[in-house]
Amino acid sequence: MDEVLEAAEVVADSELEGAVIWLLRVIGILVLLAGAGLWLFTEATLLWLPAIAMVVGLLLITIPSILLQLLELFA
Repeated sequence: MDEVLEAAEVVADSELEGAVIWLLRVIGILVLLAGAGLWLFTEATLLWLPAIAMVVGLLLITIPSILLQLLELFA
């Protein structure tokens, strides 16, 4: 966990924090749409796979900006 926080701190210190946040948001939106597509357009009997994809997509959309704000607050 320390490595993740250290990597986030390096990103926060660099000038690329906005670009990294938007890159992770775009990936999150794509994963969210893929999960919704799996749920809506396939006859998958395993509904937990699209649900997991949608939750991961939502986390990728929200977590990076919250993490960087917390790092700026406590650093």
